[in-house]
Amino acid sequence: MNTELCLRPATELVHLIRSREVSAVEVLEAHLAQIEAVNASVNAIVTLVPEHAFRLARAIDARLAAGQSVGPLAGLPVAHKDLVDTRGIRTTYGSRLYQHHVPDSDALIVRRLVDAGAVTLGKTNTPEWGAGSQTFNDVFGATLNPYDLTRTCGGSSGGAGVALACRMVPIADGSDLGGSLRNPANYCNVVGFRTSAGRVPAHNNNGFFSPLIAGPMARTVADCALMLSAISGPDPRDPLSLPPLRPGFEAALGRDFTGVRVAVSPDFAGQIPVAAATRAIVEATASTLSGIGCEVDIACPDFAGADAVFKTLRAWSMANQHRDRIAQHPDMYKDTILWNVRQGLDLTAADIYRTEVTRTTLFRRIQEFMSEYEYLILPVSQVPPFDINQEYVTSIEDVPMDTYIDWMKSCYFISATGLPAISVPGGFTTDGLPVGVQIVGRHQQDVSVLALAQALETETPHWRVLPDVLRR
Repeated sequence: MNTELCLRPATELVHLIRSREVSAVEVLEAHLAQIEAVNASVNAIVTLVPEHAFRLARAIDARLAAGQSVGPLAGLPVAHKDLVDTRGIRTTYGSRLYQHHVPDSDALIVRRLVDAGAVTLGKTNTPEWGAGSQTFNDVFGATLNPYDLTRTCGGSSGGAGVALACRMVPIADGSDLGGSLRNPANYCNVVGFRTSAGRVPAHNNNGFFSPLIAGPMARTVADCALMLSAISGPDPRDPLSLPPLRPGFEAALGRDFTGVRVAVSPDFAGQIPVAAATRAIVEATASTLSGIGCEVDIACPDFAGADAVFKTLRAWSMANQHRDRIAQHPDMYKDTILWNVRQGLDLTAADIYRTEVTRTTLFRRIQEFMSEYEYLILPVSQVPPFDINQEYVTSIEDVPMDTYIDWMKSCYFISATGLPAISVPGGFTTDGLPVGVQIVGRHQQDVSVLALAQALETETPHWRVLPDVLRR
């Protein structure tokens, strides 16, 4: 019974709870049992609060019994990324400086999830301050890929991706600056959606136009859409927040793709190196798209300037976020963050201005390309999951990587454009490692992105493949 419930998609669990075929408490018990059975092998959930979760689940059951509204996520267990504040629940940011920190308020995404009926059961692991697409830190250690415990799960929402893959939660929140929703989703065979800026509002980012996006992660596209329905919508404290999505937008996901123009580029038209195994999986997606009626071309826009835009804005953000703490506690930060902060401190006002001009030029160039194609299909990460003991990728196809983030250009080029992008399961390498496919959509066309993602998911069986850690 417990295992069967944990295998159900979130949309089915909500139906079962609403119809009172199972209780929210029973669903919670099933997922807590799964955590007890699996988490020690992968280290995905780093703080567990079962008593808190049972209080929330019992409240959901009581409201259902009284005929009251329970919200769209009624009774769904959720774990929050250890970068987002949770009132009364330890939040470390993966940093030794905050290993005993307990916030006195919830992040907006947490509050929206709970208000929608989700049941908070704990926190998921993340790299120190979310920096780097490899989930490890000095507080909790590394999170392992459940398809191969010797490999990385990616990051920075790595704990979330693994918790989903291991059926320990049906939904999880994440965040994405340069790939932190998409990269772990593609390494863990789940779905991670970097929405348009402002689709999921935030009021505590470090800049007015921060490229950091909070968003949903789940095992299916429909589950991702369900979660997005609860966390999207405007907030007056976020100047970029967008109007609410049309009620019932999930019904629009089942559209006809006959004649829809799609550009596929397995290697960014040679602009960046991509491992052969990854290229092969993206290439195979082209035939699937043709099979559902899309008009597919091998094409890619010019991403000139994207690298400089992202690296400059990232360094600027890192410097402003960490400079004061580093001045007091330099020994409490990993070397890559120290390096990134130094890059930011060296920037001038002229550097920032030139970056914004370049970003505008880039946006307009990509917009022109996307006026011809509704979608752009790309690799998520440039390499499959790599060794857990390797901090970051240093070379791809014999091309050296200059910094600890260069191997994620396939994601952060898209971050620089601001376009919505989702990672969906794309297949497996010959040695059984998951590889995702990145679907990029037009400006603010989030529902369109979800629609093609669901069509790909329907046509392929990859998302159903359980990780090795569950098949022992």
